[in-house]
Amino acid sequence: MTSLHSPAPWDVRRLPPAEGKNFLVTGGNAGIGYFVAEQLAGTGATVILGSRDAAKAEAAQVSIRARVPGARVRHIRLDLADLSSLKASVDALRLESLDAVVCNAGVLLDQPPRRETKDGNELMFATNHLGHFALTWWLAPLLTAASASRVVTTGSFTAKSESLDLDDLQSTRDYRPKRTYARSKLAQMLFGLELDRRLRAAGSTMLSVLTHPGGALDSLTPSRPPVHSRTTGERLRGLPAGLLLQGKEAAAWSAVRAVLDPSVRGGQLWGPRVFGIRGVPTLEPLRGHLADTDLAARVWTASVGLTGLDPSSGLG
Repeated sequence: MTSLHSPAPWDVRRLPPAEGKNFLVTGGNAGIGYFVAEQLAGTGATVILGSRDAAKAEAAQVSIRARVPGARVRHIRLDLADLSSLKASVDALRLESLDAVVCNAGVLLDQPPRRETKDGNELMFATNHLGHFALTWWLAPLLTAASASRVVTTGSFTAKSESLDLDDLQSTRDYRPKRTYARSKLAQMLFGLELDRRLRAAGSTMLSVLTHPGGALDSLTPSRPPVHSRTTGERLRGLPAGLLLQGKEAAAWSAVRAVLDPSVRGGQLWGPRVFGIRGVPTLEPLRGHLADTDLAARVWTASVGLTGLDPSSGLG
C-alpha cells in the first residue's frame, strides 16, 4: 500500500509550479535547450535564455510565448567561448537571486581543422566546459542568495566511453572532432560532480546535478516554428528511429526534472530510462571515469589554471 505521504510519481507532462523562481538556460534558444526553457516557462518561473545570437533568442521567445501564454521569458547575450565577457552577461541578468542554471549550451564541430578561442583554448573544450566553469563562478553570489539553488550540468552519453588526457586537455596532439567533443562533455560532467562534493564539504544548501539527454533527433522533434520546423516527410522517415531514440522535447525531460524535482539530490546523474537513450528520466549509477574522484579533482585544478577562477571559492 502506498503511503499517503509518499510523493506522487514524476509526470513529465504535469510539472510542479515554480512561480517566483528564476532559471537561466544556456543555449536556450535552440535544440534541447529550447525545450528545457519552454517546459520551465510552463511552470510560471522566469526563464532567461543565454545565447550569443539575439535574433535566434528572440525567435525562441516568440515560440515559447505562443505555447505558454503569459510566459515570463527573456534573453541575455552569452558567449561561453569568451571568458572576458561573462561578467557583463551575469550583470545583464539584473537579478538578486538565481534558483537554477542549466549548463546546456554546447558546440559540436564535425570536421577539422582544430579551432581556438581568442584566449587560446580549443573551441569545444572552451565552450562546453571552461565557459560553464567560469560562468558558475560569476553566478555564485546569485545562486548563494537563493534557497536550495541548483547547478544542472548537461552531459552526454558519448562521454561515458571516453577518457581524458590531463596532459592534453586541449587536444593539441590528438584532435578528432567527435572525440574532442566527447572529452569536453566528460570534463563538464566531472566538473558537476566535483562541484557537488565541494558544496557538501562547505555545508551549502546548493545542489550540483548531472543529466544527459540520451539520443535526440530533429526528425523526431515536434515543430516549433520559427525555431524548428519538421516536414511530414521528415516525421515519417524518423518513425523507425523512434523505437530507439527520441526527439529533443523528450530529451529535455532529464534537465527539467533535475531543476524542479524536490527528491533530486546533489551528485546524482539523471538520464532517459530506456537503455539511457530514450524515455522518461531516471536515476543512473555513476560508473567508470565518472566515479573517479581523483580525476575530477585534477580536472578542477586544471580548469582553475586555465580560467583563473575557482567556483568553489564563492559557493559556501
